[in-house]
Order: sequence, then structure tokens, then C-alpha cells
Amino acid sequence: MRSGAKLMLKRLVLALCCAIALASCGVEETPTPVTAQPTVELAGDAKPAPIKRYRAKIINTFPHDPAAFTQGLFFHDGFVYEGTGRRGQSALRKVELETGRVVQQQALDNKFFGEGIALWQDQIIGLTWQSGIGLVHSLDFFEKRETFFYSGEGWGLTASPTDLIMSDGSSSLRFLEPESFAERARILVTANGTPVPKLNELEWIDGLIYANIWQTEILVQIDPSTGNVIGVADLSGLLAQEDMHSEIDVLNGIAYDPATKRLFVTGKNWPKLFEIELVKIDG
Repeated sequence: MRSGAKLMLKRLVLALCCAIALASCGVEETPTPVTAQPTVELAGDAKPAPIKRYRAKIINTFPHDPAAFTQGLFFHDGFVYEGTGRRGQSALRKVELETGRVVQQQALDNKFFGEGIALWQDQIIGLTWQSGIGLVHSLDFFEKRETFFYSGEGWGLTASPTDLIMSDGSSSLRFLEPESFAERARILVTANGTPVPKLNELEWIDGLIYANIWQTEILVQIDPSTGNVIGVADLSGLLAQEDMHSEIDVLNGIAYDPATKRLFVTGKNWPKLFEIELVKIDG
């Protein structure tokens, strides 16, 4: 999807590693203030708490379509809902968790490169990459209901109880009013004061925002009131060597079942979807 940025990736990994190291030593820094925009409400200026570190423990493994270029993911009523990307291949899918079988699908217009999706009431809200157009489909039949517009690129999307939360590939997250899709706030995401770029797929979990960092196997937990990263999880090594194939792409896709507290992750063209537990690393 997006190419280059190797130098940015190295800087990101270094920044996160430094942030974790500082947290482990009990060192605290004043966070960078949230960037002020005409539509932005400033987040809190509390000092960041030490960043917690986690590793992934695999609880269950489920089949996943290796042809699915996963851009968005959420769990609802026993099914996984997935948004896939690439022009001419982008679609909405309803997937049976245990088998990976696609039980319902709606292709997007060929001009769209599908991105993140989120559930809001009885609707699936979706982003597109560079079109500046959001799509609203019905949850039951995937019927297209309306479109909306936004500036810049669309990457990840999730929903809190009150807002849609959107990433655009930068270090900022936008908070959108779910009915009008107007941007009402924006936060700068930082790890001990260092902006964290390439925020991608998002999931709202128990009051926190979880985010994939593009081109890494890092998952971060973000405090939505301040933008502070409060947890970093290393998800490397989920796929075994025998799972690898030529189309394997990056980790991308987070889903959560609040009823059972199950956390699911996958990646673009991965043959498996994993239920994982985040295990805290001491220190």
C-alpha cells in the first residue's frame, strides 16, 4: 500500500524503545502539548505514567483468508467484520470466526482503496485511503447508505461510546461526531513526549485506544484523554515459518469482544487470525 519510510520506521522503533527504557528506569518527561487546530480540543497535560511493556500469548488460532488485505477489523455478535484494501479488491466482509468462511461480502467501487471500518449503532462506517471519502453501509445487508468527506488520508477507524476515532498515518488521532462526521477534536499521540507516527488500525478497548504501528509488529495502548502511550506490546513471532508465503504483509487488524474480553489480531494476507492475551513484562 504505502512504500518507503524505512528511515521513519527506524526512528519510530528507536523512539519507542527509548520511551520504554525511560519508563523502566522511572524517568518521566513532560509530554508534548497536543497540537492546536481550528477544530481541536486540547487534551490534558498530565505527566505520562511509566509505559507498561507486554508480550503476546497465543490463546487460540483461527483460519484467515490469505487473500484478504486487512485494513479494518471488528467483532460483533459472534462474527468478525473485515474491511479489505487495494483498488479493485476492496470489500466489506462478515466472517465466521471458527472457520474463516466469508458469509457475506460487499465489494467497494473500484475507484476506492478500502481502509479502516467501525461499527456505529446499526451501521458500518468505513474510510478510504486517498479519496477523502467515507462510506456508510448498513450492518445487516451492507447496503450503501451515504458518503461523507474528510481532509487528508484515511487509515484506521474505531468507535468509542461517543465518537468515531480516526487515524491518518500521522501521530494524530481525530475524533469525529458520529452523525455529522464533523471533526470535533484531535490529539497528538506521544510516548514520553516523543510523537508516535504511522498510527494505523485502531480498536477501542475498555476506555483505551489500541493502535497498530504501520510496518512494525508493535501494538500501543493510548490514553484518549491525553494522547499518552501507556502500554507497548511486541507481537512479533505470531506467524510460524510454515505460515509464510510470498504475499504476507504487515501486522494490521485488531478486534475485541467486550462480552468475553477476547482480543484478536491478524495481518494483511495472513493465513491466520489469533486470539491473544497481553502478558505484562516485569521491570
